[in-house]
Amino acid sequence: MTEKNEIVLMNFTGVYKEQEFYREEKISWVDVQGLSGCSCYCDGEAREILEKKIADLPAKGIHFVDSGNYHYMSLLWLKKVHRPFRLLVFDNHTDMQPPAFGGLLSCGGWAAEALKALPFLKELILVGPDRNACEQTEEEIRNKVRFLSRESLREMTEQHKKTFFEEISNDLPLYISVDKDVLRPGDAVTAWSQGDMSAEELESYIRALCRRQEPAGMDVCGEYDAEEDGTCNDRVNGMLLNVWKDWRDSHEK
Repeated sequence: MTEKNEIVLMNFTGVYKEQEFYREEKISWVDVQGLSGCSCYCDGEAREILEKKIADLPAKGIHFVDSGNYHYMSLLWLKKVHRPFRLLVFDNHTDMQPPAFGGLLSCGGWAAEALKALPFLKELILVGPDRNACEQTEEEIRNKVRFLSRESLREMTEQHKKTFFEEISNDLPLYISVDKDVLRPGDAVTAWSQGDMSAEELESYIRALCRRQEPAGMDVCGEYDAEEDGTCNDRVNGMLLNVWKDWRDSHEK
């Protein structure tokens, strides 16, 4: 039996009100539109409010967290995983930048914070940033991360890519975090610079993993500014939701 409210939509900007991918699903709608102190950087008051909002919702679900400005929500979801796990992040950026303002949680540094703050996080695999960004990560952090850069993906054959994802050890539950800015323009519209991965490639990588890995949870960000046409995002969100449901169902049999 699946846990209730495992499909969560976090309404920071109102963007999901324009999308259709979740309309036939039973969801939890977390309304934080208008919350101050939470865009890009999350101050202490906003963090406390957000943690209370998700307190009764399961980590083992799929969480749509709006724009990449709120990717730090991944850390707050990951804090709810209370057993050893592995984290796989698809992102066009490393999200491992040192904090600029007094140690505040940020969308640009949450992944580095996760490595420091989460005792159950045993490995972080980051797929998608360019090679230079990976190399500029602080050495102490870089030594704890397995990187697969955008350039490396281009250089690999399809079989090598498939093998990489299939060979990630299945000894631990897996949490997947997807920022749609890893996708090429046309497959997604985001508020940040984008990579060159296709939606079909992203789906194939995740499905290769899901055949063997037990799910710890999943989150998705990378929505667009309100004036953009988000049809492609709606389609990708629907694809990722279906991938999650197939993954969940395959491990409940």
